[in-house]
Order: sequence, then C-alpha cells, then structure tokens
Amino acid sequence: MQKSIKKYFPIFALPTLVAFTIGFLVPFIMGIYLSFCKFTTVTDAKFVGISNYLKIFTDKTFIHALWYTALFTIVSVVLINVLAFAIAMLLTKGISGTNVFRTVFFMPNLIGGIVLGYTWQLLLNGILAHFQKTLTYSSTYGFWGLVILMCWQQIGYMMIIYIAGIQNIPGELIEAAKIDGATSGQILKNVTIPMVMPSITICTFLTLTNGFKLFDQNLALTNGEPSNMSELLALNIFNTFYGRTGWEGVGQAKAVIFFILVAIIAVIQMRLTRDKEVQQ
Repeated sequence: MQKSIKKYFPIFALPTLVAFTIGFLVPFIMGIYLSFCKFTTVTDAKFVGISNYLKIFTDKTFIHALWYTALFTIVSVVLINVLAFAIAMLLTKGISGTNVFRTVFFMPNLIGGIVLGYTWQLLLNGILAHFQKTLTYSSTYGFWGLVILMCWQQIGYMMIIYIAGIQNIPGELIEAAKIDGATSGQILKNVTIPMVMPSITICTFLTLTNGFKLFDQNLALTNGEPSNMSELLALNIFNTFYGRTGWEGVGQAKAVIFFILVAIIAVIQMRLTRDKEVQQ
C-alpha cells in the first residue's frame, strides 16, 4: 500500500501543484516585482526602486486605515471570541433545543459578505434615521456598524469550534474538580479554558486574520465614508490601486506590506497561544 502511494503520489499532486503555481505563486512573485515599478498594465512596468514604498508613509489615508484596522481587529477579536465561548458553554449544558440554536447561530456565516454588508446597511441606517444620522455620518458609526456585522456573522462559526473543544474535555476532570470542592469559576479557569486552548488558538487566528483582511463588508456598509475615515486596509489598497491614477505601483506596495503585516501578526499569535497549550 505504501509503495503504491509513493508511486502514484506525484500524479495526484501534480494538478494541485500546477494550479497553486499558476494561481498563487506566479502572481505573488509578480506582485512583489510590480511593487517596485511604476505601471498602468503589467506590460509597461518601469522599475523605480523603493519610491512606491516611500510614498506609502506620506499617504495619510494609509496611516489612518492602518490604525483604524488595528483597533477594529482588536475589538472584534475580543467580542467574537468571548461571546462565542459564552454561547458554546450555554449550548453544552444539555438545554432543550440545542441543535436548533446551533443551526440558527451558524446560519449568518453562510451569507456572502456583500449581501451581508448591504443588509446591515439598511438595518442600521433605518435605526440611525430616528436620530437624523447615518453610518457615514462619522467614522465612529461606521466602526461600530462593522463590529456588529462581524460579530453577527462570525460568532456562530467560532461557537461551533468552541463546542467541539468543550465536548472533548474528559468528564472525569470536571467530576474530580467538583469532588475537590472547586467552584464553577475555578473549574472554568483551571479546567475548561486550559483544555480548550487548541480551539482558542484556531478561533483567535481566524478572527484575527479575518479582521485585518475584511474588504467586501467594508465596501458594502460604508465604502470608507465619510472622506475615507471608515476605510480599512484592504479597501484602502483597493481604492489606491483602482481609484488613483499613477498610483498602481503604490497600491501594489501597500499590498506587499499588508501581506507581511498580517503574516507576522498571525505567526506571533499562533506562537503565543500554542505555547500556552504546551504549558497546560
């Protein structure tokens, strides 16, 4: 069996490898090269060195989008994970209708980002209309609109992951803790949370990267208004590349920095949470 697998592995792996090379690796390498060029199309690229990268740090919209995205990601990661974990704890207590609740909470994750953005735009603007305001009145309204949207979409998905982690906790540990006189809070802190650290690692990684990469919901909900003040990094890169003539190279340079930033943060987060798994 092992010999057969080794013999035919290249045949089955080749289509995936070719697709990965054509669809990701080649465009990625070309994108890095184009970040050092001035161009309007790939065929007329002219090498200009690091001038595109220098322009980024004089672009106030990028600096604002960076801090706006960082704040949004922190708030959304905390809220989504805390609420998803709390709901998962409730739905593993054996209450009636658990499967129905799980399905209902998970369903928002199946809705596309653009559709979700326009739906919540109508809902939130309808509420704010009573106060003569809209989501684009200030960046604060757009910020909390995005937070509400992301929580509603992702809590159910993270809840499923937390439920799987909680259900894998051996019942003997909980019983032993109760026999030793541990309170509910102590069991949560010293047994439940340490045992679901793998789930926490996964959920934190997903919410962290999703927060930084958010694009379609931002586009549909506020489109960066007012005056690009509710613009997240992905939308800022898109508007730079497609909305500012002669700035295509700068937009590509922003995309490279964006990739490096998200990769570094994701690696650090995975290392920190996995270290806690080992310690526990």
